Amino acid sequence: MPQIAQLAATYSSQIFWLLLTFGLVFFVIGLGMVPKIQSTVDLRNAKIADDLARAKAAFARADEIEEDCRKRDTENRASAQSIVADARAKAAAESEKQVAAADAKIAVQIASAEEAIAASSAKALTEIEAVAAEAAQDMVARISGGEVSRDAATQAVKVALAHG
Repeated sequence: MPQIAQLAATYSSQIFWLLLTFGLVFFVIGLGMVPKIQSTVDLRNAKIADDLARAKAAFARADEIEEDCRKRDTENRASAQSIVADARAKAAAESEKQVAAADAKIAVQIASAEEAIAASSAKALTEIEAVAAEAAQDMVARISGGEVSRDAATQAVKVALAHG
C-alpha cells in the first residue's frame, strides 16, 4: 500500500521535529528553569517555616513577659495593700493617741469645772446661810420682839438645812 509507505516518509520528519522540540523544551524548561523555580519555592517554604518558628518563639516570649508582668502586678498590688494597711494602722494608732490626749485634756477641764462648781456651790451655800440667818434674826425680832445672836441664827439655819 502506497499510503502506508508514504506515512513513514512524511511523518518521520514531523516526528523528528516533534521529538527535537520536546527534547529542547525538556532540557530548557525541565532541566534549566524547573530547578530554579523549585529552589525558589524551597527558599520561600524555608522562609515561611522560619518566620512561623520565630513567630511561635515571639509568642512564647510574649507569654513569658505577660506572666512576669502579672506576677509583678500581683506583688505590687500586695505590697500596696500592705502599705495601705500599715498606714491605716498607724493612722488608727495616731487617732487613738489624739483621742486619749483629748480625753485627758477634757477630763482635766471637767475636773477643774467640777471644782469651780463645788466652790461656787459652797460659796452660794454660805451666802444662803448668811442670808437665811439674817432673815431668821429679822423674823424672830418681828414676831417675838426679841433678839437672837448671829451665831445662834446661823447654827439654827445649818441644822434646818442639814435635815432638809
